Amino acid sequence: MKKSLGAVALLGAAALALSGCAGSGSGGSTSSGPAQIRVWLVGTDTPQEARDYLVKTFEAQNPGSTLVIEQQQWTGLVDKLTTSLSSNDTPDIVEMGNTQAAAFTSSGALASLDDIKDQLGGSDLLPGFVEAGTYDGTLYAAPYYSGARVVFYNTAQYQQAGVSVPTTLDQYISNAQTLAQKLPGVSGVYFPGKDWYNALPFIWANGGDIATQDSSGKWTAQFESDASVKGLQQVQELMKTSLAPKDGDETDGWVPFRTEKAATYSAPSWAYWSIVADENKAPTALANTTGYFALPGVSGGVAPVFAGGSNIGIAAKSQHQDLAKKALEIMLGTDYQGLLAKAGLVPARTSLGGQVAAATPELAKVIASAAANAKLTPASPKWADVEAKGILQDFFVQLANGGDAKTLATALDQQIDSILNG
Repeated sequence: MKKSLGAVALLGAAALALSGCAGSGSGGSTSSGPAQIRVWLVGTDTPQEARDYLVKTFEAQNPGSTLVIEQQQWTGLVDKLTTSLSSNDTPDIVEMGNTQAAAFTSSGALASLDDIKDQLGGSDLLPGFVEAGTYDGTLYAAPYYSGARVVFYNTAQYQQAGVSVPTTLDQYISNAQTLAQKLPGVSGVYFPGKDWYNALPFIWANGGDIATQDSSGKWTAQFESDASVKGLQQVQELMKTSLAPKDGDETDGWVPFRTEKAATYSAPSWAYWSIVADENKAPTALANTTGYFALPGVSGGVAPVFAGGSNIGIAAKSQHQDLAKKALEIMLGTDYQGLLAKAGLVPARTSLGGQVAAATPELAKVIASAAANAKLTPASPKWADVEAKGILQDFFVQLANGGDAKTLATALDQQIDSILNG
């Protein structure tokens, strides 16, 4: 799930200020001596145990200095980072979505991490996320964590409706229809209108794409292609069986699943722990009736899914870059990353992938299978502008409300082309 900034030209003068704030992105002046390091973490995915470890370890290793974590929200993050990273009161370390990284790395808003890349993990880092955080051969945003999407299902409800784990996308859709018919008041698949993250796999599985780039650098959006439209029509069928709000988003989708108002729920792998345990870590009623599988492809196998996750970097205007680098080394270290894995996140270091918390070996295999087939959004510095303008959400809300897929997709492609080539 995630986003970008050099592209943020569309977001106004603040982006222009960013592009000139650090030149090559190698950093501005750095103060010496003890200081307070400000770390922006987004959402609630980073577990409290890891946050506590970061503060305690950093302050023990750097006497006199302190570290404070400032909680941010995904909604409106691009705008907030654009403004904050261009100011003299910038946070020192910032988390951003993997699809946002390309824009921030190209804008001069982040400092180069090349000098500490080996200390951060080097060749052990998730390669796709390294690519997302690299611009013009320089690493600006290191991988932080990943999490491919898996499908959770209520085994009791599936049994009651007489359906089995699907092996194709068509069966996945027909299951949803059967579940909705036989279990009144229950969504066959929970699918709110704005959830474009779960819609992309249907496009990819049918051979479609989001956007492609030719040799001249020009981008062409692909939602209106025949293959993409076929996937969109499948998404529309699923939305018909869902009782999720047509204008709702994917936030906290585990709630209707945990309360048995949805029989099927596709989400990043770490959502498992929100399903089977309550806020006090006590087992929920779903602990014994939650199954899981990788989203199937058109003809079987595993469909490509969206790779959620984050990158993390140091603000180019940070006045404490040496200390920020020390903090970042802790965050990419094996102990800290191990705590993320313990919470169900796929760690930034590939060698720690086997530590991802899973209730059973079967779930671990499903996570690995989904991760191996995961894909990212177009690697354009301007992709963040597409997300920031909310046009994908608007498109899928219209689709959920019964709009013609081809007509809507043609209009969407025109908007995306204008942004990516603007």
